[in-house]
Amino acid sequence: MLKKNRMTACEKYRNERCRIMITSITSDMDGTLLNENQEISEANKQAILDAQKQGIEVIVATGRSYEEARHVLKDAGISCDIICVNGAEVRSKEGQIVHQAGIESSHAKQIAAALNETGIYFEVYTDKGTYTENYDMGIELIVDIFTTANPDVTEEQVRQAARERFENGHIRLVDDYGAIFNDDSQLVYKFLVFSFDDEQLKAANEKLKNIDGIAVSSSGKENLEVNSIEAQKGVALEKVLKEKGLSPEDGMAMGDNLNDLSMMKVVGRPVAMGNALAQIKEFCTYQTAANRDDGVAKAIREAIQSPVK
Repeated sequence: MLKKNRMTACEKYRNERCRIMITSITSDMDGTLLNENQEISEANKQAILDAQKQGIEVIVATGRSYEEARHVLKDAGISCDIICVNGAEVRSKEGQIVHQAGIESSHAKQIAAALNETGIYFEVYTDKGTYTENYDMGIELIVDIFTTANPDVTEEQVRQAARERFENGHIRLVDDYGAIFNDDSQLVYKFLVFSFDDEQLKAANEKLKNIDGIAVSSSGKENLEVNSIEAQKGVALEKVLKEKGLSPEDGMAMGDNLNDLSMMKVVGRPVAMGNALAQIKEFCTYQTAANRDDGVAKAIREAIQSPVK
């Protein structure tokens, strides 16, 4: 059973109503839908398919690019809409781009200049792919994201998954980001910033505060994610649900990190993973098991009032 945090009578009524009328389920990927092996477990897969059979709209919302997200979902046999790159891009279940919210070229150059002043590492996500200027640091960044979501997994397992990210072509090595910012055929979606140095991360965050029109979040203990202010999971989710004629009030969203908070704020049933940050657990009315213990499946079955298998 899901853990319920303390709530007022009004909140209790609101969430009991949501239990009966849930029409959409939105799940983060890393640290949520994916287990410690970066896979969708059989239990999670079956719960999602059962929810879809009941007519419930299932949506995946991730900081990953479409290609990185699609690959995992396809392997599990799951077809659904995907909110990619923290909401910078929305794809239909057929893979068509439905929405885009990129960073203006002038703002992208400002962001890069501010980050370069601190000497911090960052990657650039665009509608044409993901880029890095430093292969070794790219590996370290993915290791950080994976280990944050799965602290009990061995370092070698995580590093292998990170290396596969490059080998599968999900990230490309370039000499200079400047060529990307000056390329009118590419739309910049996100900057993924990384450092083991807390002070360097704080310095970068402070510089970013001086730039208008952006949103800064995080998906790991040593990273920052920089998107357009219009590219947040919550903003994208509201658009998707509205177009489908569904109410966010009757939706459920599951996640574990700060880049999930915006979508949790718009739904009637926010659910924190057992491995979620304390800030996420404090906000959410409900808490499920950890990602390695099929927390998504348990949350779905509780929400649709089916027994946990």
